[in-house]
Amino acid sequence: MGLKLRIDRIPRQKIPGSGIIYIPSGKYLKMATFGFSSLMADLVFIWAIQYFGNVDIPNRLDSFVHVFSIISELDPRYVDPYEVGALISLYDAKNIPLALRILDMGLAKNPDMWIFPLEAGHYAQIYKRDFPLAKEYYKKAMEIPGAPDIAKRLYANASFKAWDIKTAWETWLEVYDTAKEERLRKIASNNLYNIKATVDIRGLRSALEKHRAKYGRYPDRLSDIVRAGLLPYIPQDYDNKDYIYDPKTGEVKTAVIPWKR
Repeated sequence: MGLKLRIDRIPRQKIPGSGIIYIPSGKYLKMATFGFSSLMADLVFIWAIQYFGNVDIPNRLDSFVHVFSIISELDPRYVDPYEVGALISLYDAKNIPLALRILDMGLAKNPDMWIFPLEAGHYAQIYKRDFPLAKEYYKKAMEIPGAPDIAKRLYANASFKAWDIKTAWETWLEVYDTAKEERLRKIASNNLYNIKATVDIRGLRSALEKHRAKYGRYPDRLSDIVRAGLLPYIPQDYDNKDYIYDPKTGEVKTAVIPWKR
């Protein structure tokens, strides 16, 4: 008894992650459930939320992928763990690649579920600011049967932000032509207006800067850059209206605010 009391007074450091060191892989754990793997997946998921939500456990996220892979092996069609796992990765671990990895895992196990690439596209676009990656995720989502129409609109939006103008224009035009609601046609029309205005104004500003570099000033009117051979013609906006030009500053803008047409 005296020896035990002395041993108990010896300071011991808790090994990080020791609470899950004995959890087997999902493959072997599934065999031990005798057909109740879905119930076991529920139990592991509930435990995982408690475990990874405990900020007092150091390095608790080191085994994050391992634990969620166990759940995916026990019940591949269990959607909630993938979504919750991605949220924990994003907001708790501040690890966007990890969140995308969890969602990719969900898509690999469930290639018919559009929710995973749709959410991954949202994460890539909003939090990672990787528009080409978001575009690819949205494309995967919209190609899965049953995907909501918004997947195509998100794909068009990400394409524009990735400066894939051709894809963005063609996709929004398709949305406009196939829309059954006036609201959706208006959204598509506004985006088409915005795409054309952005491309036109960028081209006009480039020509205006060339004119200033050559002549030391901005031209008095936009038509002067055509006479100077800097542009073949002066474009108009999507509504066939002229762009507004300020010769003092070289600023070019649309006649109306795109979203208030």
